[in-house]
Amino acid sequence: MSDPGSLATALDEAGLSAGEYGGRVTAPELRRVLEAHLEAKWPPIFIWGPPGVGKSSIVRQIAEAGNLRVIDLRMLLMDPVDLRGLPVPYRGKVRWAPPEFLPSGGKGILFLDELNAAPPLVQASVYQLVLDRKVGEYSLPPGWYVVAAGNRESDQSIAHAMPSALLSRFEHLELVPDLESWKSWAFGAGIDPSVIAFLEFRPTLLSQSPGSSKAYPCPRTWEMVSRVLALDLGDREMRAAIEGCVGAGPATEFDLFRKSLNARPSLEKIIAGADLIPPDPATGYAVVTGLVARYAREKGRVPRMIEYAQALGKNGLRELEVLLIRDLVRANPSAAQLPAFRAWAAQNVEALG
Repeated sequence: MSDPGSLATALDEAGLSAGEYGGRVTAPELRRVLEAHLEAKWPPIFIWGPPGVGKSSIVRQIAEAGNLRVIDLRMLLMDPVDLRGLPVPYRGKVRWAPPEFLPSGGKGILFLDELNAAPPLVQASVYQLVLDRKVGEYSLPPGWYVVAAGNRESDQSIAHAMPSALLSRFEHLELVPDLESWKSWAFGAGIDPSVIAFLEFRPTLLSQSPGSSKAYPCPRTWEMVSRVLALDLGDREMRAAIEGCVGAGPATEFDLFRKSLNARPSLEKIIAGADLIPPDPATGYAVVTGLVARYAREKGRVPRMIEYAQALGKNGLRELEVLLIRDLVRANPSAAQLPAFRAWAAQNVEALG
């Protein structure tokens, strides 16, 4: 048994885990942290995470929601002198002319992406900007907040060790892939229902390390799969394209899953009132996801979806009953205000805990 007074035990009891890259957060948690920090403009945050997990997307979403500008600087592509600018003669002396891409006013987020992929001299050039909000004679306007991001050394990406002097200038958070938060985004983004259903069935394939494969599964590449599915391709070409997005193993599993959808009960008949019960779990996930993707935003369909969820529970598919209700509210939060949902929730408090 571990020492009850140890840090690891305390974190475990709190439902947390100690991470090499700082506090671990899901996408919704990261958004809440960033929103709070935007008010104070301090301290700067460094977002760690694997490629394709959504680091830069979340920063852009936060800025868009707050009507803020984003200046996205890809630090890997910069030279050490780029931030400070060029020396120009001035009254017999030399002064530094700051680069045009740095903000001169207004409000926004200065996003230093791929910072740890930049060479050491480029990393050193941001010391003063991050800590003192200045570079030479340039000062970052008060309405701007600094956020940085980078991949972890274990992600097989370009990465240079960051000096401790730079590390200590940031609050570090590690963005971890999370199926529930990804689904909340996916329903609103129009991701193909078969992709959502498959990842509900095989959640460990949402994000995996590249290994030796050039293509591998992550939130970004599953979005690619969704776009590929909308193309006019034959079976062989479609399979090759999907494999080119997520790799051979996940593509094979996804292909078999898609073929199993041929046995899926008719969504139209279900929504019309027929309690057609899925023959197996994989098909059940496809039914639930298909109903939510197609009908969740139609207010008049919500009571029927809740009725069908209860039919699933009565036929021994309690997990699918709860999943359908949760995904329904995830895709359409206003459904939680309807009498049908409230009646279900009153009898199923433990399922929503």
